[in-house]
Amino acid sequence: MYATSGSRIRVRVFGGWDFTADEVEQQDFADRGYRGGVPMGGDLTKAPRGKAPLGRAPSFMVRALRDPDNANLDRIQIIKGWLDKKGKSHERIYDIACADGRVIKARRCDKAVGNTVNVAQASYTNTIGDPLLTAHWVDPDFDAGQRAFYYVRVLEIPKPSWLAYDARHYRISMPEEVAMTVQDRVYTSPIWYTP
Repeated sequence: MYATSGSRIRVRVFGGWDFTADEVEQQDFADRGYRGGVPMGGDLTKAPRGKAPLGRAPSFMVRALRDPDNANLDRIQIIKGWLDKKGKSHERIYDIACADGRVIKARRCDKAVGNTVNVAQASYTNTIGDPLLTAHWVDPDFDAGQRAFYYVRVLEIPKPSWLAYDARHYRISMPEEVAMTVQDRVYTSPIWYTP
C-alpha cells in the first residue's frame, strides 16, 4: 500500500539481500522482487553473513511511473529510520534516482530539476523530468544489529498549485507567502529490518 499527495504516481519497491542492479530493468521485475525479497510493508529479517563485518547490507529495487495525466518525475528517495543505542530516533534521506541525467553527490541530486511553471497562466510543461524512474540501492550505512525501516518517496517536477488555478480563474492576486507551485509525491509503506 502507498499514498499520494494528489497525482496517481505508480511505485513498486522490494527489499532483499541479493538484488543486483540489472534486475530493476528486467521484464519480470515484480517476480524477481517477490522471489528474492519482500515488498513494501514487508519485514526483512536477520542479515545473512557476508563480506561486511556485520553481514551484507540490504538492497532495494524501485520502479516509479508518472501519472499519465500529470507531471513528469523529479527523483526517487529512500528515507531510512532507526533507533540508536540510547533509544533516540533518526532519519536520513537518500536520493537514489534523479531525472534528466543529474547525478547523486553526498546522498542528494547534484542540482534541482528545474521549474517550467507559469504561475500567471497556471500552466507547466513536461520538458523536464522523466516519465519513468528506476533505481537499485544498497544501504551504505547498514548496521546488522540495529532495527531500521526504509520507505520510498517519489517527487514530481514542480507544477501550479490549486491556488494558482484559482488565482487565474477568479483573476485575483495572492499574497506573496502563498505557495503557487507544488511538487506532488508518493510515499510507500515501509520495509522493516529486524535483526
